[in-house]
Amino acid sequence: MGKIHIIHENNEWTNHLIKRLEELDLPYEEWHLSKGAIDLSLAPPQGVFYNRMSASSHTRGHRYAPEFTGAVLAWLERNGRTVFNGSRALQLELSKVNQYMALNLEGIETPKTIAAVGKEQLMEAAKGFAGQKFITKHNRAGKGLGVQLFASIEGLKSYVFSDQFDEPVDGITLIQQYIEAPEPVITRCEFIGGKFLYAVNVNTTDGFQLCPADACQIGDLFCPVGEEQEKKPKFEIDTNFNDPIIKKYEQFLQNNKIDVAGIEFIRNKQGQIFTYDVNTNTNYNPEAEAKAKQFGMLELAKFLGSQLEVVTKN
Repeated sequence: MGKIHIIHENNEWTNHLIKRLEELDLPYEEWHLSKGAIDLSLAPPQGVFYNRMSASSHTRGHRYAPEFTGAVLAWLERNGRTVFNGSRALQLELSKVNQYMALNLEGIETPKTIAAVGKEQLMEAAKGFAGQKFITKHNRAGKGLGVQLFASIEGLKSYVFSDQFDEPVDGITLIQQYIEAPEPVITRCEFIGGKFLYAVNVNTTDGFQLCPADACQIGDLFCPVGEEQEKKPKFEIDTNFNDPIIKKYEQFLQNNKIDVAGIEFIRNKQGQIFTYDVNTNTNYNPEAEAKAKQFGMLELAKFLGSQLEVVTKN
């Protein structure tokens, strides 16, 4: 019998899944791809493979883990192995531009966004947002990397040409329309096996650090320029969430071969939904789950176990 192979670079984000796999007595093996080697002439082991590689791996000293993961996934897929969140999912994890183009293809609206390389080009792009608030963010991101809120082009200039400027790992900075919500809340929809699990509302009063994992609640919560940080974000599962956007998200996931994801959106004052992030290395907040009695990692472990059973029978 094969195993459930977990491809990742961050033990803190994977331990919760491993606990659930052990509770269910499922065989597993971790593939920590911060470094390693593969012989492309050999066949991969049997079992199923779940990719949890993160766009923010470089912040943990694992700069080339995504690139190595891409090589490993190509090898697995070439040999016909069952891979969840494979090469296409990794491509979208590493680029918000790719995410937005794929979302738009499904008729899912994203905020107005300009991608720029170079500080002068960034300032020129910002002219498209003159007279309105806008944010900057990294194209290859995660954990709210590079997210800053600006009310003027002058404020952006002071930031960009200062020592505080946060250079993106791929060189691409996004300037994006700031969506004014009636309340400081965004919604994150969780999917397992390509199907909707639950929605969690996130209070954004403290800034844009929205990762729900325990490990993300420690240390430097991102504070937007000109705002003060007072307390940590709060997560609350909406057990009654029901919106037509779910069907669009499920179709998007199916068409892009994404099995596990957290998709984030915000509503403006008119109730219009703008989708701004697809996280294929999704995490879950334990306190919110305990209160709602819904457990993402448990459902994920069950899903992987059922798929391992299918592969083993075949």
